[in-house]
Amino acid sequence: MRVVLKNRTEADVRIYYEKAQQPEIKEMLPQEAKSVEEAVAAYRKTLLPGSTSCGHTIYADDEYVGDIWCYCINRGETPNAMLSFCIFEKAYWNRGITSKAVSLFLKEIHDRYELETIGAFTFSDNFSSQQVLAKNGFQLMEEFIEDGRKSRYYQLRF
Repeated sequence: MRVVLKNRTEADVRIYYEKAQQPEIKEMLPQEAKSVEEAVAAYRKTLLPGSTSCGHTIYADDEYVGDIWCYCINRGETPNAMLSFCIFEKAYWNRGITSKAVSLFLKEIHDRYELETIGAFTFSDNFSSQQVLAKNGFQLMEEFIEDGRKSRYYQLRF
């Protein structure tokens, strides 16, 4: 299966927001935006100079299946960022697409932002995300409770 990352557009953000409202996704991926308008406004901020986030769409065999992004990009003394990803098309779950997309994205953002580390949070029961992170070299750094739910923090040193 061919996995490609493409630049996000406002139309993609609208599609992603609606698709990510599926209960199985909302349960594993809390979203800051409470409306499609908020999601579009957040996307527009990523286009501004000095933005601290960026993202791409994920395509599998020419079909738009999800998004990947980094946020809290810090170009300070120890350049770092946070990673998030989601495949919203259930027919593409557990097929290696996310692992490949993360690999492609990590190469790009490491070079673009000269990152030393990147972190990722996941709920402790989100085994699929944990597998993706492990396949891409992330190490479990911490387990904790957030909003009453067991969570994990992973980190990758480039």
